[in-house]
Amino acid sequence: MNRVSVGFLGAGKMATALARGVISAGVVPAERVLASDPIPAARQAFAQATGARVTDQNAEVLAGSDIVVIAVKPDQVVGLLGELAANWNTERHLVVSIAAGVSLARMEAAGPSGLRVIRVMPNTPALVGASASAYAVGSSATCADAEVVQEFLASVGLALEVKEKLLDAVTGVSGSGPAYAFLMIEALADGGVAAGLPRDIAQRLAAQTLLGAAKMVLETGQHPGALKDAVCSPGGTTIEAIHVLEKGGVRAALIGAVRAAADKAKAMA
Repeated sequence: MNRVSVGFLGAGKMATALARGVISAGVVPAERVLASDPIPAARQAFAQATGARVTDQNAEVLAGSDIVVIAVKPDQVVGLLGELAANWNTERHLVVSIAAGVSLARMEAAGPSGLRVIRVMPNTPALVGASASAYAVGSSATCADAEVVQEFLASVGLALEVKEKLLDAVTGVSGSGPAYAFLMIEALADGGVAAGLPRDIAQRLAAQTLLGAAKMVLETGQHPGALKDAVCSPGGTTIEAIHVLEKGGVRAALIGAVRAAADKAKAMA
């Protein structure tokens, strides 16, 4: 990775998060990152956040990049691949798409024969080195390509290879998941304020609590239910709170949210 150049077609929030994450991790230096976007404000925000170069020319990104990250809206992906048909070099370019719902087969058909494509579902905590990403490898991509993407994504968090048919489910769990967590942190902080805590203290306690709980799941390997049970003393405060959450349908609502996001990703395809 420290010998390659990375280009982003699209300089939105997810592209910015990934670029800033890999640059901060020292995987790719800022001078070997280039992003294109037709919107001046997006280019400016990307450059300020990453220290990398920006342009309004997609062809310039391809000319200067080994890894090309497609970070445009899903309905623009196929057209973009066709628009740049004369610029793709299948021996040099490894294409990494972070567009939800656009299949490997559609991208491979839209580009030149032999285009090496890997489809990725990352999430925005890449910005702070704590992403949860999954990827699926296209028919022309090599084992070496997969290793490069694994290293690229692992530098900003957890990276797992999955079958492509599972990426919609990944979208529902981790792709959209940070928003669920932010909502939970906000609600916990609101509860703390309602119970008398100052807002800043309530918010920091809520955020650290979710961070600590997640770390326990990852590092102990225990089932979340077992860890939950360990906190619930007989007749105590926590089991009383869990009872309220179960009555409110929190578990069912979260399951439903994941399925709704996954179904939306399928529909977008």
